[in-house]
Amino acid sequence: MYGLDDVESSHDVLVIGAGCAGMRAAIEAHDAGADVALVSKLHPTRSHSGAARGGINAALGNAGEDSPEAHAADTVKGSDYLGDQDAIELFCKEAPGDIYQLERWGALFDRDDEGRLAQRPFGGAGAPRTVHAADVTGHVLLQLLYEQLLARDIRVYEEYFAWRLVIGEAGCEGVLAWDLARGGVKALAAKAVILATGGSGRVYQGSTNAHACTADGMAMALRAGLPLEDLEFVQFHPTTLVPSGLLVTEAVRGEGGYLLNADGARFMRHYAPEAMELASRDVVSRAEQTEIDEGRSIGGSLLLDLRHFGPEKMRERFHGTRDLAITYAGIDPLERPLPVRPGAHYHMGGVATDVDGRTEVENVFAAGEVACVSLHGGNRLGGNSLMETIVFGRRAGRAAAEQALKKSGSAELGSGARSDGERELARLLERREGERPKAIRDELGASMNENFGVFREEEKMRRQLELLENLRERYEEVLVEDKGAVWNSDLSQALELGFQLDLALCMVSAGLERRESRGAHSRPDDYPERDDRNFLKHSLVRWTNDWLDLSWKPVTITKWQPQRRTY
Repeated sequence: MYGLDDVESSHDVLVIGAGCAGMRAAIEAHDAGADVALVSKLHPTRSHSGAARGGINAALGNAGEDSPEAHAADTVKGSDYLGDQDAIELFCKEAPGDIYQLERWGALFDRDDEGRLAQRPFGGAGAPRTVHAADVTGHVLLQLLYEQLLARDIRVYEEYFAWRLVIGEAGCEGVLAWDLARGGVKALAAKAVILATGGSGRVYQGSTNAHACTADGMAMALRAGLPLEDLEFVQFHPTTLVPSGLLVTEAVRGEGGYLLNADGARFMRHYAPEAMELASRDVVSRAEQTEIDEGRSIGGSLLLDLRHFGPEKMRERFHGTRDLAITYAGIDPLERPLPVRPGAHYHMGGVATDVDGRTEVENVFAAGEVACVSLHGGNRLGGNSLMETIVFGRRAGRAAAEQALKKSGSAELGSGARSDGERELARLLERREGERPKAIRDELGASMNENFGVFREEEKMRRQLELLENLRERYEEVLVEDKGAVWNSDLSQALELGFQLDLALCMVSAGLERRESRGAHSRPDDYPERDDRNFLKHSLVRWTNDWLDLSWKPVTITKWQPQRRTY
C-alpha cells in the first residue's frame, strides 16, 4: 500500500488530507468505481479528527424526542441565521443514515439501557442528539474509516506534504507534494482533486488544534484563484485546559458540568438563563471572556467543576478527559475543578463549495473543515463538525468520482509543473541569510489572539493588518536552516507559515468589512448588534492582481426567517 518509487503517479481522484472527511471521501469515490489515492502529511490515524471527543450529531428520533427538522432549526439558529438553509436541511436529513452506516461498518457507539444508540445533550440543541463513544468519538471514527480504507486497498501517499494545486486550461490537473520521508518534489496527476486538509487553528497561539492544522488547503485554494467564504468567523471553544490549550469536550457540560467564576458563582445564569452552560459556543465563550475582562477570573481562567460526577460516571463516560487533566494540568477532576478559558477551535469559513463539494475551479472539490458549504454560518453547534466530515465527505467523494469517470485516458500534468515547484523550493533552500520561521510564527499567533480574538475592535483589526504586512515582508526573506532533503521539518514549517500568513490576512480583512456582531464575530464597541439589513450575506475573499478582493453573496433561506437569538 505504501511502497512508492520515483515514477510520477496518476489517479482518477486524489484526496488531499486523510482525516475523517478525506477518508470518507476516498471510500465513497472508490466504491463509485474510481481509482483513488490519498495524500497526507501525517499517518491517517494521527489526523486531527481524532481530537473531536464528545460525539457526532444526528436526529435519530429515539423515544420520539427529535427529528431532522428540529436538528435543522437548531443549526440555523446556532449559525445566527447565516447558514445556508438548503445545505442545512440536506445535512440533517442524511445524517441518520450515515450514523447507521458507520455502525454497520463497526463503530462501537455507546448504547442506552434499552439497547438504542445513546445520545447526550450538546450546546444549542433542543434534544439529546449527540451519538458518542465515551469521550473518544473522533478517535473511534478515525480507526473505523482507516479499517475501511485498508479493506479497499486504497493507496495512501503517507508523509507527503501537498503545497500547490496545479491549474491548467481545463481546470485542476493534480498537486505538487514534497516527499517528507525520502525528499524531493512529487507531481501527482488527477482528474479530480478533493481538498480535505482540515482547519487553520494554528494561526492562533493557544489553540485546540493539532500542530498540523496550518490552513494548507485553504491557502492552496486561495493561491489557485478560488474564493474563501466567511473567514471572519472563528469559533473559540469555551473549555480549553489551562495552560496547554487542550480541548475539554463539551460533553462534560452536556452531562452536567458547571462553569464557575472566581466567586464560585455559575455565571452563565446572567448570560443564558435558560440554557446555562449549554448555550451555543459563541455565547459561552463571550460570557467567559467578559468574566475574565471584568476581573472575575482566577489568573485569566474560569473553573469547570466535574466533582459531582463521581468515580463511576467519570470512568464510564469521561475517562479520556480525566486522563488528559491529570497528565497535562496535574489535576484530578474528581478532586478539583479544572482551569479553562476560550481557545481558538474551529473555522466556520473555508473554500466556498456547493453541497457536493464543487468549487469554482473545474475538478476541485472540498469537504470538512477546509470547506464552507455553508453549514455553520456564523457559529457551529458542537457535534455537527464530525457529522459534516461524513455527510459532505461522502457527497464530495461521489461527485468527484462521477466527474472523473466521465473523462477518458489517464490524468496528466502540464509540462513544467514539477520543475516550477522544484525551483520554488530551491529558492527557499538556497537562501543563506534571513530570519527563521519561529519568530514570525510566534508573533503571528500572539497578535491574532490579541487583535482578532473573541471580541474584535476596529483599531485592533487595523493594527493587525499593519502587523501582517510587516510579517509577510519578513517572510519573503525567511531562512530554512536545514538544507537536507529527508525529514526537513524546517522546510515544511516554512511553507506552512506562508499558508498561515495568507489566511490571517484574509480573515482580518473580512472581519473589518463585516460591520456587525453575528455569531463568533463580535464587535461590542462599535457594532454591537446583528445587522440583517446590510450583512445577512456571506463574505468572499480571493486574490486579484496580487491583492485581496472582497465581495458578498446572499444567504439561502428556505423556511426559517432570522429572529433574535437567545438561549
